[in-house]
Formats: sequence, C-alpha cells, structure tokens
Amino acid sequence: MNFGDILEKWEQGHPASQKTAMSAWLKENDIYDKDADAQKTTVPGENRRRLLHIQPDDTLDIHGFTGEKAWLLLDQFFSNAKNSGFEKLRIIHGKGNHSQGEAVLGRTVRKFIEQCPFAGESGNEKSTNGGSGATWVFLKDN
Repeated sequence: MNFGDILEKWEQGHPASQKTAMSAWLKENDIYDKDADAQKTTVPGENRRRLLHIQPDDTLDIHGFTGEKAWLLLDQFFSNAKNSGFEKLRIIHGKGNHSQGEAVLGRTVRKFIEQCPFAGESGNEKSTNGGSGATWVFLKDN
C-alpha cells in the first residue's frame, strides 16, 4: 500500500479505514508513531492512586495461627491471587496484643512480602479496616 492509497481512503472519510490504513503504512515503512504510544501511556502514579482507593480483590485472615502455618497460608494465598490476576490483597494478622513484644504474625507478613517475587508495595490498612492489625499489598504485573 502506498501513501496515495492511504490518502485516497482518508479522503473518503472512513474513520476505521483511516486508522488502519495509516497504521499499516507506518508499519510497512518502519516509521515510529509517537502519537499512538502517547495514547497508551498513563500519568505516572495513576495506577497507584487507583489501587489505593479500591477494595482488595481478596482477604486472608491469619490471626490465631502460628508463624509457620501463617507462612504456608500466605504462600498459597499469594500464588492463587497471582494466578487469578488480582491486583490488591488484604492480610489480617492482628495487632499482637497477646504477644510479648512485637506482633509475631505482623513480622511474618512483612518478611513474606519482602521475599515474595510478585508482592509489591504494601502498608497498614486504615483504622476502619483493621489499622496496624491488617496489611494491604499490591501485586506486581510481571
């Protein structure tokens, strides 16, 4: 297809033909279409802001379990979530009010998140959703 053919289709006023014909010509001639890429990009931080405001796709309640059992549950939970295409998770681990010193399960969750290859940013939930007794986690795309 040459540029004359593209121009002819363009002048006929068929929007679908215009886009398809122009894309084909650009690809044939190895021309980079910066406008097409600009439409695909998002504002930096836009996805993060969206994720911060949505409810988690799934929740796991591990408070009351031992650290070892909680680790196994977390491993299974994250694998299932990744396979399901989830973006955000919530883990309820409790505040450790019955622990001597630091909360055992909160520490277990933090260590798991640090080692999990598809766990991304995380933080404590709002006080209405458990505060320091619950953690939200974004899952990475890759």
